[in-house]
Amino acid sequence: MTETVAVCGAGLVGTLCALGLAHRGYKVSLFDYRDDPRNVTIDKQNLRSINLAVSDRGIRAMNLIDPEMTERVLKDIIPMHGRMIHDLEGKQISQIYGLFGESINSIDRSFLNISLLNEIELYNEKNLTENDKIEFKFNNKIIGFTENRKTNKIELNYLNTKNNIENLKSFDFIIGADGAFSTIRYGLQKSIRLDIQQKYVNKCYIELYIPSGENGTFKIDPNHLHIWPRDDFMLIALPNQDGSFTSTFFSSWEFIENLLKEEKTDNNSLSVDDKIIKLFEENFRDAIDLITMDKILYSFKNHPKGALCQTECYPYNLSDKCLIIGDAAHSMVPFYGQGMNCGFEDVRVLLELLDKNGKDRLNTFNQYSLNRHEDLKAILKLAIDNYHEMSHKVNSSLFLFRKKLDGLLGKLIPNYWIPLYSMVSFRGDISYSDAIKRSNKQDKILKSVEFSLITLSIIGIVKYFNRK
Repeated sequence: MTETVAVCGAGLVGTLCALGLAHRGYKVSLFDYRDDPRNVTIDKQNLRSINLAVSDRGIRAMNLIDPEMTERVLKDIIPMHGRMIHDLEGKQISQIYGLFGESINSIDRSFLNISLLNEIELYNEKNLTENDKIEFKFNNKIIGFTENRKTNKIELNYLNTKNNIENLKSFDFIIGADGAFSTIRYGLQKSIRLDIQQKYVNKCYIELYIPSGENGTFKIDPNHLHIWPRDDFMLIALPNQDGSFTSTFFSSWEFIENLLKEEKTDNNSLSVDDKIIKLFEENFRDAIDLITMDKILYSFKNHPKGALCQTECYPYNLSDKCLIIGDAAHSMVPFYGQGMNCGFEDVRVLLELLDKNGKDRLNTFNQYSLNRHEDLKAILKLAIDNYHEMSHKVNSSLFLFRKKLDGLLGKLIPNYWIPLYSMVSFRGDISYSDAIKRSNKQDKILKSVEFSLITLSIIGIVKYFNRK
């Protein structure tokens, strides 16, 4: 008999998971409290939608399900081979990511979500029987779930938001991919001893927009992730297929709140407009030409102020009846570009365990929780640490020297030495936790080499002056 599964959350991770499970013969119902995003008009200039950087881990997960699907979905990605650092004078300096031409790939979040939903439609068209098709359940808000020990099923309680009618339906198991404020995770907290830590990071973001040039041309290099690093705050920009860039300003909440606060204490005080203009003229002068000051002022005063939250919990399952993945299990800040890639990797790990363990779903879910936890802790730490690198370290001479030395060793002895960024972004065969372990060992060697070079330089200088 075909097993039934409810996938809660029709975002990126939930949609991919639904496809993966359907390919393995499960009868899938895909729930989301929102309307079908394909029916919603999107205004890029007023939407909170930090662009995604698809890399090896995300691509591996899609390929496991259907390589042809991967090719269709990612046909319009824009490869970004490195960071482009913009200094105060507007000078641009490229810092390449990979050692051998690798790249991360920019894609619009909503475009990717819609593409994956369209893939479900294609899958359904190929499967003529209703039992084989993925069932869309939009406009249905999850209320909670109950484990029914008599029937050995899990009962999902949900509210149809269009007719305001509550429903109860039984499934063999449910997958919670319903985001950082997951209802399924909340249900787990009431069902098992779930350790959970949810922390708001003191970073606010405001989305801006760089329109395309004439005839859809790019105003700046599309094959880089552009960064204006200014220590306590920064601006980034990622390319879109239409020649535009999705740009995002990051700072502490205190900085934004003070910037947008009217000050009328004396005759010399600055208006909010004056303060925003001063901020950009002193720190992002070249960005003014790209965005225009009118759009900058409008965005800072009217666009949503986004909060960044990290969630860490353990375990991720209720016996063989419920499992949480993606942001429901590990929401993270976007500074390593791994949120979506990690969520997709969750799907790959789950599917591979299902393939390995067959009908023993209890063993699969328990193994998933046990084996995945260290990797998820590792990437959460990397994500938060990378803000300091993006906003500050990229301007450090010592950091740049170490990166060059790191890259040189990676090219000379690639079988023994792989930079951390390469392991995380381009080597999905290396787990996050193993990447950190290897990187820590390499860092000790790098510091020893640095110390030796500095010591030799000092000795050389002393000998030079002693000869005089």
